[in-house]
Amino acid sequence: MKLAVVREQAPGETRVAATPETVKKFIALGATVAVEPGAGNHASIADADYVAVGATVAADAVAGANIVLGVQGPDPAGLAAAAPGAWIVAGLDPFGQRGRVDAYATAGLEALAMEFVPRITRAQSMDILSSQSNLAGYKAVIEAANLYGRAFPMMMTAAGTISAAKAFVMGVGVAGLQAIATARRLGAQVSATDVRSATREQIISLGAKPIFVETVAGIEGEGAGGYATEMSEEYQKAQAELVSSHIAKQDIVITTALIPGRAAPRLISDAQIASMKPGSVIFDLAVAQGGNVEGSVPDQVVERHGVKILGYSNTPAKLPADASALFARNLYNFLAAFWDKEQGKPVLDEEIGNAIRLTQGGQVVNPRLLG
Repeated sequence: MKLAVVREQAPGETRVAATPETVKKFIALGATVAVEPGAGNHASIADADYVAVGATVAADAVAGANIVLGVQGPDPAGLAAAAPGAWIVAGLDPFGQRGRVDAYATAGLEALAMEFVPRITRAQSMDILSSQSNLAGYKAVIEAANLYGRAFPMMMTAAGTISAAKAFVMGVGVAGLQAIATARRLGAQVSATDVRSATREQIISLGAKPIFVETVAGIEGEGAGGYATEMSEEYQKAQAELVSSHIAKQDIVITTALIPGRAAPRLISDAQIASMKPGSVIFDLAVAQGGNVEGSVPDQVVERHGVKILGYSNTPAKLPADASALFARNLYNFLAAFWDKEQGKPVLDEEIGNAIRLTQGGQVVNPRLLG
């Protein structure tokens, strides 16, 4: 069983799908591992580090590979030398890169989208969305603090007192919870909101103030797998009014709302931005999916009404070493969980296998893509 680790080709992608730690573990399972030269350079992993744990570093690493590991989906044209029916295990962006998925099918490859791993207890250690979102939530606050022209914590000095910054987190998933915790550690007064009422206790447990619509009853906003769903027009109107009154008082706003397979919901309008104090900062973690904030542009600082708006198209890639370490462990945990020692390869079960398998036998087979 040969595993190949490809060098990422997407612009701005600094992560790598395997680290010396996970390569060593794969070899212990009985696999051989080949790594493309320079695959780990941006994550501070030298080719020699892979060789030291038993991997081969070669330009033709994909040749004969049974499993190809990537962070983002590798170019199908570069996989011609892989073994027939080889697995492609990566974050494949199935909705945004449907053409690439079709190309995997045409090439006879079995594409496994790690972002489709179901949110069940036994799959938590395989969940790339959670591991990467955790780092993204942290980085969003750090970047916002860097743009903000003032201090986060309250400071009492002989020259007078500096008030603590007020930070507001919109969307309390994995990224939002980490953003709350990070802003609190930096000393800000933190508040947060979400369409899922079950997150109220999580917000309070982190020492933040929950901001929720109380006037619209019977709306939970939680869909399959714990993700938020689109809300009714009545709820959206009530939420907009609540947010408008609250956001005007905030110094830092972090937006994290995403709906799988859909454009990111618009949370902040230009009028709401105009109500904020000059010098305030908004970080839009959903900018790559269309953005939660009106006027946000990927990888650019946009200033509107004196408010600075920032969002990265690939926030985890701004922390390449840690993001790679967690991503690589997700992939190892996934393959190791299904590794059959007698067959010397992983054998997927139906629950997780059917959820993440996009292509098989020359066809696209995933129900989420077939509609």
